[in-house]
Amino acid sequence: MTENRKIAIIGAGHVGSHCAMALAFQGVCDEIVLLDKDRDKAYANAQDVADACLFTSSAVTVRVGDYDDCRDADIIVISVGEPRKPGQTRLDLLDNSVIMVREVCSHLVKLNYGGIIITITNPADIIADYVRKALGMPRTRCFSTGTSLDTARLKRTFSEMSGVGRRSITTFSLGEHGNSSIIPFSSTAVGGLDYKELKKSDPQRFADLDEEKILERTREIGNEIIDGKGSTEFGIGAALADMVKSILHDEKRIMPASVLLEGEYNQTDVHAGVPCIIGRNGIEKIIELPLNQEENEAFCNTCDIIRKHISRAQSL
Repeated sequence: MTENRKIAIIGAGHVGSHCAMALAFQGVCDEIVLLDKDRDKAYANAQDVADACLFTSSAVTVRVGDYDDCRDADIIVISVGEPRKPGQTRLDLLDNSVIMVREVCSHLVKLNYGGIIITITNPADIIADYVRKALGMPRTRCFSTGTSLDTARLKRTFSEMSGVGRRSITTFSLGEHGNSSIIPFSSTAVGGLDYKELKKSDPQRFADLDEEKILERTREIGNEIIDGKGSTEFGIGAALADMVKSILHDEKRIMPASVLLEGEYNQTDVHAGVPCIIGRNGIEKIIELPLNQEENEAFCNTCDIIRKHISRAQSL
């Protein structure tokens, strides 16, 4: 890490600009550079975020830039892409996303970049794999936010259904950042207590903790946001900033990311959302949760879906 902690964000639309805003408001870094094919838009968003910083304790510099600015960035965030339309899945965005990311990679490959790349572009798992391969990077330094936002939605759903504060809930969404994501309920705990034991302790209070309802609600939140305003932006911006903070501050926190699996969970050659220890070196360790048979089958299914689209992305 350099003394001037620098983040380059490629793609300055709804998502990229809100990533910049979240980073600036948290005071995570010292410099944020926005890049976009529409330089005027990138300039305008950089100026807007810079104005907002005057009302916070952050002293971060926010400006527009180009690919040369990526050369010495500690972290590059790739957020190019089109927002989902109502009724679309993230997988439906694959063709256009590959075209956009291919162009981005054509510029980055010339830099011999030695930092960390976090991709946000959907479909998240497939694009993370595509970028990692295109740039020849190790899995520790090129990954996606993956199921980090899914996990946040899961914790919120669990909290709303149980009446327990979300910070007391330990759980993760695994697999695809999409409709095949799974929840390992066998590893879900509330205040250190297995959630099923919690239900037994007070069945009336926790009557709404139905696994199918929790999974359905967790998956549906993103669709509701798309239907209501056409894009998601605040949640993913905060998730990205949280991940960047863990890297720059070497916090070594456990959080979900979509990383290449090389035998973990009995899976290979696939990016999937799993809990990881994330610190200064990027993905420092993948945490393998003890899945039961049903959860393992569901995880195999979500990985097969991702793997199928990874193959398709390479053929485009």
